[in-house]
Amino acid sequence: MTELLKSELNRDVPLATPGEFAPLRIGDLVVDPPVVLAPMAGVTNAPFRSLCRRFSADRCLYVSEMITARAFVAGHARTLKLASFGNDEQTKKSIQLYGTDPRTLAEATRVLVDDWGVHHIDMNFGCPVRKVTGNGGGAAIPARPSLLRRIVQSVVKAAGDVPVTIKFRKGIDDDLLTFLDAGRIGEEEGVRAVALHARTAAQLYSGDADWHAITALKQAVTTIPVLGNGDIFECWDALRMMRQTGCDGVVVGRGCLGRPWLFGELCAVLTSEQPPQPPHSGQVVDTLLEHARLLVDFFGEKNGMQQIRKFTGWYLKGFPGAKRHLPALHLVKSYSELEAGVAAIPRDLPYPASALRARRCKGGRTQTVALPQGFLTCADSDLVVEDPEFMDGG
Repeated sequence: MTELLKSELNRDVPLATPGEFAPLRIGDLVVDPPVVLAPMAGVTNAPFRSLCRRFSADRCLYVSEMITARAFVAGHARTLKLASFGNDEQTKKSIQLYGTDPRTLAEATRVLVDDWGVHHIDMNFGCPVRKVTGNGGGAAIPARPSLLRRIVQSVVKAAGDVPVTIKFRKGIDDDLLTFLDAGRIGEEEGVRAVALHARTAAQLYSGDADWHAITALKQAVTTIPVLGNGDIFECWDALRMMRQTGCDGVVVGRGCLGRPWLFGELCAVLTSEQPPQPPHSGQVVDTLLEHARLLVDFFGEKNGMQQIRKFTGWYLKGFPGAKRHLPALHLVKSYSELEAGVAAIPRDLPYPASALRARRCKGGRTQTVALPQGFLTCADSDLVVEDPEFMDGG
């Protein structure tokens, strides 16, 4: 039997034993094994969710990219498109909402529940992007616990029987950690699960995720599931995280970029099965082309090809000689151009071990978090900062 491809970090991690990990229960939703696709702007649209779903036989929970409540309520065309669901997800519609105004968020929630028939709403309290926190949203909101509570109350009430979850970071920076309070507020106000990206907003995506914070949150929040997010690059990482922290499930973000088959691997190891070997270069190219076809069908050729450009480097990461093809692939304007661009890539190359833990999408920089003037001096106030302009699909 061919030895499984593993990084040295996970060399000695064993498979799950039968029954080691319970299904994740979020209201009436049962996710077995307990794996969630993280909402990622410009990534987790319906075509990408469909691809991830195919590799994992629809066993995980696949959350849409963040949509802005204000834009959704206003009927902004691009927002409505990004909020739409594929034909293959009519029984598990999951969407992430962003906003700063409890009333607007409640209105968007009512429409999503009553008219769109969603089955799960996640709330974004973790986005560290400057234009988001600078408007008092995303990762900034937990620094205002009274406002956080009002927002959660309004959405949970508007959602009725539809489960609401919240996702947040450790805090603004190491001097202002908010995750324990955010978790307790969510638990007290009726959310069905909480998820922690174990970095601060100041860290962005740099350094290592602090899994000890996930442990602390699990110890503080005891009546609803606690999910861990951060540094799930291999399926074995999920086993290590759940065993180390005691969390009830994992949320997978950057590790699946250009690697939608990761969800199949996760399903295998969490249910006591050996994962398949990663695909060879020909299979990777075929998946890239399938992804492009899905994007073209969903967005049209012009927009779809613009979307696939960033994925080309993620799919081909680490393959020998791939870098020389990327400048042209990053400029493709048609599906036929993409086909021609990948035709020269050898189809028999084994998956490179260096690509297993290669960082995709986000660099290693840190930041000083942008906040509205005076935002932290009135941390106990529930004063609402005006919702920002439409900005979905960043």
